[in-house]
Amino acid sequence: MTPQSELRLLPWSGPDGKPCYLSTDESGGYMSRLADNIEAVQLGMAADLVEQVSAALGGQDADPEDLRRMLTELTRALRDVLRVATSRGHLLTASE
Repeated sequence: MTPQSELRLLPWSGPDGKPCYLSTDESGGYMSRLADNIEAVQLGMAADLVEQVSAALGGQDADPEDLRRMLTELTRALRDVLRVATSRGHLLTASE
């Protein structure tokens, strides 16, 4: 088992929204690759959402309900991106 400082924060939450961690010495294992793929999807979705929100904010006829929905989705995407950044920051620190 890896030391506490080398646990990988996974890009999904467990029950009750608690963080999930991966403890392994294998960096290219199935769970690591799965987490990498999910992180890539989350980052791509966040980038797409930023473009959509930017376009909606640029329009003069933006519907308040649509803006509220986009803001909710943007908040969710930001949480995902922060989790990815935290996880990758921990991975960089552990590898040094």
